[in-house]
Amino acid sequence: MRGGATGRRAFLAGVGAAACGLAGCSARLEAGGETTPVSLLLNWQPGGLHVPYYAAESEGFYGDEGIEIAEIEAGQGSDFSATQVGLDNVEFAITSSDQILNAAAEELASTCVAVVMQRGPVQVFATPEQFGEELTDADQLAGRTLGSGPGMVRQMTESYLEVEGVREEVEYVDSGMDTVQQLLTGEIDAAGGVFSDVVDARHQDYEIDALSVADVIPSYGHVIAVGDEIREEDPETVERFLRATARGAVWANENPEEATDALADAVEELAETWENQRDKWEEMRTGFMLSSTVEEQGWGASEPEPWESVHETLAGGEFEEGDVDPDDVWTNEYLDTDSEYVAEYAERVET
Repeated sequence: MRGGATGRRAFLAGVGAAACGLAGCSARLEAGGETTPVSLLLNWQPGGLHVPYYAAESEGFYGDEGIEIAEIEAGQGSDFSATQVGLDNVEFAITSSDQILNAAAEELASTCVAVVMQRGPVQVFATPEQFGEELTDADQLAGRTLGSGPGMVRQMTESYLEVEGVREEVEYVDSGMDTVQQLLTGEIDAAGGVFSDVVDARHQDYEIDALSVADVIPSYGHVIAVGDEIREEDPETVERFLRATARGAVWANENPEEATDALADAVEELAETWENQRDKWEEMRTGFMLSSTVEEQGWGASEPEPWESVHETLAGGEFEEGDVDPDDVWTNEYLDTDSEYVAEYAERVET
């Protein structure tokens, strides 16, 4: 499945080479005491959901592991991140489980080496003022208009409605990038989005009720991905990067306000929305980073079920173009279970 370059991969490689200025695409140095420069590509614009990486950088945890990150680069979506890391244009990328699977379908070797969000972020939400009552159950969506943007949010939301048996009774509309505002102005009765959208709505002084899609369809949120090149040539750097990131996540849990400061110091325009970014980090760390898997196996660990669940959901839509085994796109082999920050993550963080 991941053999030689196909025509599509060759084309993408040309595009990726032009985008290689993302973070310098720096050549790694040999081990042996020297600092190893690597590139980190986010899935989107920096924000509260990326606090662990900025905390690890500002506190020197990457440096302690002999890693130098020249720049934490803003991304253009999880699909772009999965593609760039699959083409080895960046060493590390933040992406999502669905886009890892989609990259594999296109024969791009993007592999998940750590799960940051153990629960998928997609939610269906509404404001009681516009909805007319508190939203507590999917059955209440029957006869309502629900809007979301396209892509995986829509695919997951529609699958959720189907599992809950109300899809045919819901008028589903494409609300594009303006979903939250359309909800707050009453153009739609409910919205499909991610939990950070809910935080944004609440910061506009609205009460929001939310249903978690992950309660019905097991899935992962943000994951850390690498390509074949670094896995084959420098696996120790993968392990060191993950160890430092886990340490950053622990520190950011223990010091959420200082960790938000680290984010705002690195990305100055976020100082204006500091409270919003802090609340997104609070929501993420308390509701999305712990699981029974983390308690049993440590920070970052994957289990087969969420990958199989997302694969099945994608197969019901128009996403995948190839035959993918979901067990082939993730591994736990680079997670250092001798590290206290990895093995004891669940014990060390407060929620």
